[in-house]
Amino acid sequence: MSQDPYELLGVKRDATQKDIQSAFRKLAKKLHPDLNPGDKKAEEQFKQISTAYEILSDEEKRARFDRGEIDITGAERAQRNYYRDYASKSGPGDPYHNSAGFADFSDADDIFASFFSRRADGGQTRGRGRDRQFSMEVDFIEAVNGTRTEVKMPNGPALDVQIPPGTRDGQTLRLRGKGEPGIGGGPVGDALIEIRVRPHRFFTRDGDDIRLELPISLSEAVLGGKVRVPTPSGPVNLTLPPHSNTGKVLRLKSKGVPKRGGGHGDVYISLKIVLPDAPDERLTDLMKEWATANSYDPRKNMEA
Repeated sequence: MSQDPYELLGVKRDATQKDIQSAFRKLAKKLHPDLNPGDKKAEEQFKQISTAYEILSDEEKRARFDRGEIDITGAERAQRNYYRDYASKSGPGDPYHNSAGFADFSDADDIFASFFSRRADGGQTRGRGRDRQFSMEVDFIEAVNGTRTEVKMPNGPALDVQIPPGTRDGQTLRLRGKGEPGIGGGPVGDALIEIRVRPHRFFTRDGDDIRLELPISLSEAVLGGKVRVPTPSGPVNLTLPPHSNTGKVLRLKSKGVPKRGGGHGDVYISLKIVLPDAPDERLTDLMKEWATANSYDPRKNMEA
């Protein structure tokens, strides 16, 4: 085993803590015993880089090593006119352990996070159980407003799942302690549930806002008035201004998606004038009379 932790991790002596962490992380993913079952060489190399990281991840230990006061195991080096009771100091001992507790690998989205929490304890490997991954579909309104439901576990009991208000499509929910059993008495893994939100027939989500196209009649467009508008939390009345064109956008404040920090997004309503399905002779005659007396070109701005 090399006695130089810098050499073992493949970093320069002036490497930053970020460089050291990145180098160890890369090697750990490659050499961890859980990823190389039965490979004694990889296991031994993992022990070596763990020992090196134990020294270099601790600024005080790193400085003492650089000054030649301790070796790679953390043991005091013999110095002239210097005496120390070596029996009173133990080395790192546990090659799988580092003082950081692998907290720098706690990212919930890292597939290797469950591996990096493991350590050797008295010769017996203890480790966190593996996470179990599932997916489930929820309705658009359930994702916006939140709900409580169950997900069936393969060969296991159903899990009670709380869908938080404002849940997004593709978001992963973590159920603590619902994964695989731990190794050697270690903590149980988690259940990771990816949420798939079914599209709504007229609502579209835009961040924390909701958008929809609202059909209105010709008379409502011309005369204005009160119209009933659906929102995720229930229908509300909206005042439609007179002479409202197709494409005009109105806003219902705080009727959108619940925000994580509190409050709600808005609902944006795009108007669309819709004529009756069946022809109306009176409307046709009225439009002929009106068109004769009032000539205007709505496409005049589109001329080249």
